[in-house]
Amino acid sequence: MNRENAKRDFKKKIRLSVLLLAALLIIFSMVAAVGSYAENQSEKSVESAGSSIMSKEQADVAKFGLIAAAIAFGFGAIGAGIAIANVGAAAMGAIAEKPEIAGQALIFIALAEGLVVFGFITALMILGKI
Repeated sequence: MNRENAKRDFKKKIRLSVLLLAALLIIFSMVAAVGSYAENQSEKSVESAGSSIMSKEQADVAKFGLIAAAIAFGFGAIGAGIAIANVGAAAMGAIAEKPEIAGQALIFIALAEGLVVFGFITALMILGKI
């Protein structure tokens, strides 16, 4: 029985490692894609004689601003998901034992949900500065 638990835990760790690796690869590929997009946009802006010309420096600022906004919102959403998973599980267990504390449990779940709101507001503030 103990050996089966060890195998199960090992498989969970492998899945988590693969998931983390895939997430990092996606993040790094997005950084490269945003960089090439910003560089392409700056070249198009310089070539065209339009009224809004974006210099290389402005493209770099926009690139890092977009990355920062994505990270702020993404990590806020991931943190809220983890918090809600843990708080929600504990709240359901507590409500099962003592149903009169359901209102208090919902308050704690709402506090955890506030993390994603803070991430969203931070991302909007960053995008407003670009």
